[in-house]
Amino acid sequence: MKKRSLVIAGHATSVSLEPQFWDALKAIAGERGLSLNQMAAEIDLDRTGNLSSALRVYVLEYLQKRTPGQIAAGGG
Repeated sequence: MKKRSLVIAGHATSVSLEPQFWDALKAIAGERGLSLNQMAAEIDLDRTGNLSSALRVYVLEYLQKRTPGQIAAGGG
């Protein structure tokens, strides 16, 4: 686990995620032309659970949309 600080709505918060999730979040933010803080703020607006879980689910759903059927079917 790697803990990082994010600024969301002007407030600093710490989030612990596996390095692979941090890498994926940075790549997705880059593809979307956003900073990691901007994207995390968007995710934070829609979350119902804790922020770490919301970030993980965001990565999973993003990847599932990019590779329809492959992830769900176990194909690669």
